[in-house]
Amino acid sequence: MRKHKSGTLSLIVLLAAISTCSMSSCSKKTTDNSTPPPPVVIPPPTTPVDVTPSPVGDVVGKVVVGYQGWFAAIGDGSPINMFWHWSNDWAKPPSPTNKAIYAWPDVHDYTTTFKTDFANLNNGSEARVFSSYTDQTVDVQFKWMKDYGIDGAALQRFNPSGLEGPVRDAMAAKVKTAAEKNDVKFYIMYDVSGWTNMATEMETDWTNKMSVYTSSPAYAKQNGKPVVCIWGFGFNDDNHNFSAASCLAVINWFKSKGCYVIGGVPTHWRKEESDSRPGFLATYKAFDMLSPWMVGRISNVIESDNFYNTINVPDEAYCKTNGIDYQPCVLPGDLSAQQRAHGDFMWRQFYNMKRAGAQGIYISMFDEYNESNQIAKTAESQAFVPAGSGFKSLDEDGTPCSSDYYLRLTGDGAKMFKGQIALTTVRPTVPKP
Repeated sequence: MRKHKSGTLSLIVLLAAISTCSMSSCSKKTTDNSTPPPPVVIPPPTTPVDVTPSPVGDVVGKVVVGYQGWFAAIGDGSPINMFWHWSNDWAKPPSPTNKAIYAWPDVHDYTTTFKTDFANLNNGSEARVFSSYTDQTVDVQFKWMKDYGIDGAALQRFNPSGLEGPVRDAMAAKVKTAAEKNDVKFYIMYDVSGWTNMATEMETDWTNKMSVYTSSPAYAKQNGKPVVCIWGFGFNDDNHNFSAASCLAVINWFKSKGCYVIGGVPTHWRKEESDSRPGFLATYKAFDMLSPWMVGRISNVIESDNFYNTINVPDEAYCKTNGIDYQPCVLPGDLSAQQRAHGDFMWRQFYNMKRAGAQGIYISMFDEYNESNQIAKTAESQAFVPAGSGFKSLDEDGTPCSSDYYLRLTGDGAKMFKGQIALTTVRPTVPKP
């Protein structure tokens, strides 16, 4: 939270309250032999919260995407040299019986792709996938961000001390290069899921490896400070079993290093119920910005409207009162579950978050083909998915959509969020021009 030093107003209010109390029924009469009342002890003035809104920066007033960058393939030259996140068994190519994805990527823009064990696409082409490790892939994806009006990317960074560490280190360097080339901002987003020793290892990782990237002109700054996000504090499951005190210490450590710290927090953080652990509110309040998670919470326009009234508006009001910036999630919907309604679901969220007064927007996610909620280019029709695979294409509800439709939709949502086009419930983006 942003704070200022003046405590004069608090002292005046307190003295006035004491004076009022002495002239009212809260004063008690005493006899001559009664024990004199103890002297009034005036506490030192407290530092009030500065609720002045943060100015527009690289996250306030901007639309940022969550960027996994976690796909690899055998033969791509990566340290992991496996079908990382494409398959359940990474040592083998993805196939109908060995897949970790629920949507099929459109790979037309990539110069290097990798053969899978899926059948050919319905149009006869080989079923091939990209590798995030390939420089051209990262460059193309950041060029998409630039071309479609996306302001920045939050590079996901899981526990880097295990098998995935070397490839994640390499991806940070590749993202820096692509972000600089395409004039897109980026920042590190630590995901603490399952990270047993996160309290010490995250600080070491930032000090020894990641902090160097803040010198890049492409590294996101807010209020003059480098941005860091920590996702996962306070979630009420066994994969995020950290105490409120240990999480608060990590937040304060990053703030002591001069960082602007975003919290990827549970949906029900404010009431500390459902997906949130109890006793975490003081920890949540220590973040400079809160970004509550929404994947799996809503699936249609009606649910989005309900969350707007019961969650988003009260969240924004609480954050405003406590000097915290608010960056809610907007998601395209799970394609495999047929939630997207050819963009109407996502557009309603943009509309609701704009009218709620959010300070920023976080898109969940850019390249999450694993959960089928990606906005990156995706098979637009069954001609572009492997035969017999069962993957849904973007035209699953009968409305033809271009492979870049959700990138275009995000760009238009960003324009509405920034006031460049009028606030409207009517989606301006044509599914297939």
